[in-house]
Amino acid sequence: MASDRWEPAAFKARVDEVLHRVVAQEAGRFAAIDPSLDPVAEQVEAAVADGKRLRAAFCYWGWRAVGQPDSDALVRAAASMELVHAAAVVHDDLIDDSPLRHGRPTAHIALRDAVRRGPRAVAAARSLAMLVGDLLMSLAGQVFATSGLPAAYLSRARPLWSVLARELIAGECLEILRTGAGPDTTASLKVIRYKTAKYTVEQPLLIGGTLAGAGARLREGYSAYGLPLGEAFQLRDDLLGLFGDPERTGKANADDVRGHRPTALLAETWRLAGDAERGLLRTLLGRRDLDDEGLDTVREVMRRLKAPDRIEDMITARVEEALDALHQLDVPAPAATALTALAHSAAVRLS
Repeated sequence: MASDRWEPAAFKARVDEVLHRVVAQEAGRFAAIDPSLDPVAEQVEAAVADGKRLRAAFCYWGWRAVGQPDSDALVRAAASMELVHAAAVVHDDLIDDSPLRHGRPTAHIALRDAVRRGPRAVAAARSLAMLVGDLLMSLAGQVFATSGLPAAYLSRARPLWSVLARELIAGECLEILRTGAGPDTTASLKVIRYKTAKYTVEQPLLIGGTLAGAGARLREGYSAYGLPLGEAFQLRDDLLGLFGDPERTGKANADDVRGHRPTALLAETWRLAGDAERGLLRTLLGRRDLDDEGLDTVREVMRRLKAPDRIEDMITARVEEALDALHQLDVPAPAATALTALAHSAAVRLS
């Protein structure tokens, strides 16, 4: 990748090379302990097989926006953000009991084959998946610490890791606590902010910037850009989760409705609905046996109330807020160009 030109495919290839190599090494060491661990090791590798590598990209440009040059060591450090994401996805799929991710069985589903002859096979597979996520999170810290960046750089960014973990776990907890509760848009946006927005955009930017020695004003600008953009990212995910093409998203359309999850889309639908529509929604939300007809009914109610349009407006407003914050920052032109492109990639996508 040319040092001053943003080439997403080339950057993704660099991150993928790091991820696939370090995860393959770790999976090999893990499986060498005992042959029965092979299926678990396979899921560790599967967790990083796909991805746009947006979190690594935000970390990279958080570094470059300070004026630092391209760095292979920084790319290795940025790859640790993708391991955090992989761990969060394994845990999130487990919590939500999601069957598919990237068109393949999720870890807790795939691991049932490894324990099908044992007692309580479903629970055992879920336990194994939880441990896959734990191993990936541990590996994230290891990759960051051994990236090759100077120790002084790593030391000043290390405190941000505890913030990242605390806020990510808080977001997951908030989602669990809000699941099945009365829909509330303000509460849903708080879940989004802590579960997704911060660790997807804001924290990778701040970690990259802090590694590079960013001052307080630039770090404040990163947050002003990163938080609304991260929220836009998840709001888009809410829409894709129900209205997207499963062939593109790789996920089941019914997950959010069957799980009665506290998405902003469902909250806005409820807010706009009248008594009759709320009565209908009560019969459908949270039903694990919801069929395609029931799902189509939920979509029809949403479209009639223009709830998807409302979410689109929220996405647009947040992207504009993020770009306004970016334009107020004094950063090198390549960084401004890349962060502008990343804003559109994060919020305007089909999967």
